[in-house]
Amino acid sequence: MVGDDPHGDRRHHADRPLPDPDRLSIQERLYPWLTCFGCGHANDKGLKLRSYDEGDAVRARFVPWPEHGNGLGYLNGGIIATVLDCHSAAAVIVEAERRRWATFDDTVLPYVTAGIEVRYLRPTPLGEPLQLWAQVTDATEAEMRVALELRWDGKPRAAAQATWRRWQLR
Repeated sequence: MVGDDPHGDRRHHADRPLPDPDRLSIQERLYPWLTCFGCGHANDKGLKLRSYDEGDAVRARFVPWPEHGNGLGYLNGGIIATVLDCHSAAAVIVEAERRRWATFDDTVLPYVTAGIEVRYLRPTPLGEPLQLWAQVTDATEAEMRVALELRWDGKPRAAAQATWRRWQLR
């Protein structure tokens, strides 16, 4: 897990300033037609997450809306899980692109979420910019694992491990 990082220095990457907002995100560059609620830029009511490849990790900034609350003034856990899942997708797609792993029928999304384990570490505020960090920790063409973290005010608010598997036409 990110919080148990033996390298000790990965978590600070989430707090670095984001790249130029005029630069296309992974989602805008590779799948602008996607209607996913979390990362689809073709979904007018979606979150439209914008993740950026920073070489050693994938990072994003997300500002939750008041509608994303849990009724107690903090971010709903389902929204946290959605954002982490969609951010991990960007990391997986970039890794597959780097390795030149072919896709089925020229689709950009050759992997699907097989599982995600989210640990909620602290309450996460609404209306404040949150930082997302993701790094592929294990990759084969059949399966990838991603470590993730959501941070605010320099502290981790949630951490996750996502497993992605190459989808098979059935």
